Amino acid sequence: MKIITVDNHSNLPKYKQIVFSIEAAISENRLTKNDKLPSVNKVSLEYSISRDTVLLAYDELKKRGIIYAILGKGYYVKSVEFSFEQRIFLLFDELNIFKEDIYNSFLEKMNNTAQIDIFFHHFNIEMFKKLINESNGNYSKYIIMPTNLVGAASLIKTLPKQDVYILDQTNSDLKDYPSIHQNFIKDIYEALLKGKHLIDKYQKLILIFPGFREPLGMKIGFEKFCNDNLLTHEVINQFEERELQRGEIYVIPDDRDLVKVIEKSKTQNLKLGLDFGIISYNETPLKKVVENGITTISTDFQYMGKRLAEMILENKKVQIENNNNLIIRNSL
Repeated sequence: MKIITVDNHSNLPKYKQIVFSIEAAISENRLTKNDKLPSVNKVSLEYSISRDTVLLAYDELKKRGIIYAILGKGYYVKSVEFSFEQRIFLLFDELNIFKEDIYNSFLEKMNNTAQIDIFFHHFNIEMFKKLINESNGNYSKYIIMPTNLVGAASLIKTLPKQDVYILDQTNSDLKDYPSIHQNFIKDIYEALLKGKHLIDKYQKLILIFPGFREPLGMKIGFEKFCNDNLLTHEVINQFEERELQRGEIYVIPDDRDLVKVIEKSKTQNLKLGLDFGIISYNETPLKKVVENGITTISTDFQYMGKRLAEMILENKKVQIENNNNLIIRNSL
């Protein structure tokens, strides 16, 4: 079991990395009272750093009463009762009601046991790169929402691997990282299958898929469902200037498009749930009441935040697919 980790590419001084590694090991119960630390020579040789660097780290821990030395024998853990505050780097794509649910439930479960700094990349790879580079070495844990940004995986791999967690979307390039995420291909497929007895009343399914923010898995799962069930379907990248037709169902990931479709239906005097249908993505309180209820495909964002906090608090490295469900309402 490795106690000390030193990353040559980190911006954090090596002696501070040693200090932080030992603090983290004690906090996570990988070191207990009176356990012996790796010798100065062992750490120096393993990481090709000077003995003075290791001694500087051990001296700082001694001054803080965390370790003690026995002449000729080495260094030992003196106290496990100290204030060790994790610093967590939380990188979201954007702020919306769904991300607020994740963030608030994460904070609640962490219960003030860590300093949490939240940032947003707004689907901009240059901003993503800047934030990753500036944070590298300055945090104990890195929670990253990479979305579908091209090049995000290679940037994430510059961070200390043992401290990275992936949130909401993952991919094959990030398969070795712990995560709590949605399986968009499976989720949309299974949700549409659950509602197929209602979908069969309509003649055509249309997915509004701009493709900028939306996970590609949505489109793949949608097309697979339609093809497997021999359903007439279409994928469009925008709704602007389109006329609604009776017998259509619109699958709508973005709430801005949801508003446009509802507004258009009113100008055409079409009845939602009768003349045409809507399946929206991501549950919000308003969708329970708008137009007597909007059918949604949604994951449990509050559970996602809570489970993520549990993974960090328990130091668990697992990959979890968050549950998804179809909530049927008037619009279908």
